[in-house]
Amino acid sequence: MEPFSLRGQVALVTGASIGIGRGVASTLRQSGAIVYATGRTIGHARLDPSIIRIPCDHTNDHAVRRLFDRIRIDQGQLHILVNSAWGGYERMVDESGRFTWADPFWEQPIWRWRAMIDAGVRAAFVASQHAARLMIPVRHGLIANVSYWAAQRYHSNAIYGISKAATDKLTADTARELRAHDVTVVSLYPGLVRTERVIAAGVFDVSRAESPEFVGRAVAALAADSRVSRWSGQVVVAAALARHYGFTDIDGRLPPVLTAADA
Repeated sequence: MEPFSLRGQVALVTGASIGIGRGVASTLRQSGAIVYATGRTIGHARLDPSIIRIPCDHTNDHAVRRLFDRIRIDQGQLHILVNSAWGGYERMVDESGRFTWADPFWEQPIWRWRAMIDAGVRAAFVASQHAARLMIPVRHGLIANVSYWAAQRYHSNAIYGISKAATDKLTADTARELRAHDVTVVSLYPGLVRTERVIAAGVFDVSRAESPEFVGRAVAALAADSRVSRWSGQVVVAAALARHYGFTDIDGRLPPVLTAADA
């Protein structure tokens, strides 16, 4: 049973085919929200049939506009946007079996920039524009941008750090502009998450990693909080929110709260 009720709220989770996005979409639905989930391969996602799946490439502005038009026509409102679309974990191991993630920036494939910046930061910006237009008239909404500690310290990949720093700046500045309209924007930091791609990479110790659903519980807790605006513009850490709101991971554990040094 999910501890936070989101009945009557409409949510959109981008990049929900796998990984964190899939876990967030599942958890928000279990909490009672009407959930729209997008992704290029969303039709094959392991999601409850009650979740509304809409195939969408978030680098395609026309497809994104159609997505939000569909939500506006279907529901007339949107309460929660989770920007999880991000292609940065694709092809971490190349065709030869070499782990390329930690290569110096001058040896990084240029497609990785597009995967992290265009399909990540830019996608979040465009989705946030559309979401704001639905949230401002009703003076209510939560936008959660999935980010990470790489925004604040070097994390073995220069493009990764750039993308996460840009995400946090996106959060801070859009929160400032939306504050007068009672719309909250946060950067949500998970810890190491047991996503399909992290596990497949085979280079991470996932023994203490969080489940994708744990990140979803953090979003649900924020969305159910009538005083959520206190977090607006800030970085919030999923494991710290668990201690604040009193939830655990799906296995009952309370994952450690990572700091920039730990990460």
